[in-house]
Amino acid sequence: MLNDRELAEIALDSTRFTTFWLDSLSRVDGLSPLNHDTQCDLLIVGGGFCGLWGAIQAKEKDANRDVVLIEAQSIANGASGRPAAIMSTSVMHGIDNTERMFPGEVFELEKLGQENIKGFQETLQRYNIDCDVEWSGEMKVSVGDQGLSAIEEDHELYCKYGHDAVKLDKSQVQEEIHSPVFHAGVWSKKQSGTIHPGKLVRGLRQVAIDLGVRVHEFTPHLSNQQQHDHIEVTTPRAVIKANKVLLATNAWGAGHKRIKTKVSAIRDRIVVTQPLTPAQMDAIGWKNRQGIYDTRTQLNYMRLTKDNRILFGGRLGYFFGNNTDPAYDKTSAPYIRLVQSFYSTFPQLKYDIRFSHAWSGPIGLSTRMAVHYQRYHDGNMVFAGGYSGFGVTATRFGARVGLAILDGDDIPETKLTFATSEPNYIPPEPFRWLGAKITMYALDSADEKGGWRKLWVKIVQKMGFPITL
Repeated sequence: MLNDRELAEIALDSTRFTTFWLDSLSRVDGLSPLNHDTQCDLLIVGGGFCGLWGAIQAKEKDANRDVVLIEAQSIANGASGRPAAIMSTSVMHGIDNTERMFPGEVFELEKLGQENIKGFQETLQRYNIDCDVEWSGEMKVSVGDQGLSAIEEDHELYCKYGHDAVKLDKSQVQEEIHSPVFHAGVWSKKQSGTIHPGKLVRGLRQVAIDLGVRVHEFTPHLSNQQQHDHIEVTTPRAVIKANKVLLATNAWGAGHKRIKTKVSAIRDRIVVTQPLTPAQMDAIGWKNRQGIYDTRTQLNYMRLTKDNRILFGGRLGYFFGNNTDPAYDKTSAPYIRLVQSFYSTFPQLKYDIRFSHAWSGPIGLSTRMAVHYQRYHDGNMVFAGGYSGFGVTATRFGARVGLAILDGDDIPETKLTFATSEPNYIPPEPFRWLGAKITMYALDSADEKGGWRKLWVKIVQKMGFPITL
């Protein structure tokens, strides 16, 4: 009889180590790099969700505004092409994180999050963006009895702040999804669910172009400096003179060396199964198709795709020097333990399941786990980033507020704490690497072995790092 590790190695033996979301789409023609000097009212650096949302909202606000967007590689090359894409009303990485970071402003932030989802939905409808949306809700589940208190706390927060959330006991959560490890859950039923991020980013890209945004791929930002009446941004083949600059570079932190003192490129990993058969779907239940995340110390999250694959993610990692493209993550080795977690979650599938895709990539982790803003060049250049979860929807909000800060718009959002302050400082290398390695090891084994590992996790959390993502 093969053990779980041996089964995982077999299940990954023909896996493509690239994002399923983009691999499942037909290729589109690339957009030409910027080859000549130009000027504009607004320059956006970064072609992911935040940058695209920023460009679209800037043009919707003022159709005559000259907007240029540059992307170092191709649109959605980074985090926007590979998330789990579980949508949430939260704009601050979950209601519990909002309560942790901004306890006096939760009502306002939750209201803003619900308004953001409505704006998100209206954008999809207005521009007819087809991206496999399923408004099936989001559900947090307890792994064993250890997470029961977290489920209770989340349910209380949902009720306190006006969400339509249902608490599920063991039999009820088992009815929703047939996994022996889930002992309870809280299901937020409205205004959340799942989406195909590749189709969404393709749709937003086209909307931006149709609105008149000048989009250039393979045009990395190299440097910037302030001139007397504009900001001068240098790229490999051109210089851009911009009145305002929005840096939407998240984990890459391009734009200013100080950004990376607040944002670290922590890696997240995902595997996707081949499409499940009808019998396999019956075996797991999951008829309501919620996006799900659990209470493990090394958290796992999961969802179904339109063609009934299971996406299963988790297993954080960090590489020295914020390496955003390590060769190691294009091999099966870093995904073995993730597949073993999949087996413990769905033991009924482990003998006849294969994984079509596996990938990883950096998320912009700050001590807040949510968007923040850094101001440069007298406020005419603003970094908006630090998204490390629920970014598919939160980036729309983050970009909108970033534009308001740039333009000096007097709106209530810019006066809230998240917009007027920054996260805590993150130590440089080699201390960052050493701390990350110890922390990742503690996360991997805390639930099984406890001891100093749980103490270490608590110490790191006391320092301001909410590492149970």
